[in-house]
Amino acid sequence: MIRTIGYLILLALVAGVIAGSLGVVYARQECRRLFVEYNDLTKERDRLKYEFGRLELERATKAEINGIEKAARGDLGMVSVGPGNSVVIKR
Repeated sequence: MIRTIGYLILLALVAGVIAGSLGVVYARQECRRLFVEYNDLTKERDRLKYEFGRLELERATKAEINGIEKAARGDLGMVSVGPGNSVVIKR
């Protein structure tokens, strides 16, 4: 009887060690997967920041061009060249 209880305790301890080992392997693999995902997301964040900066520069440039056109039309009385006002010179 005592011998059977000893074997059961030993079997439970071995099962616990195996389960713990599998838990460690799973945790390390999950950590690696999350690290790779983190790196991918960091690259995506950097790409989006670059794209945002490019779009902000483009927006500022267009706003500046629109401001110049508004000043040219309003303050200076300039108009766009139409087909009747243009002359084509050929060589």
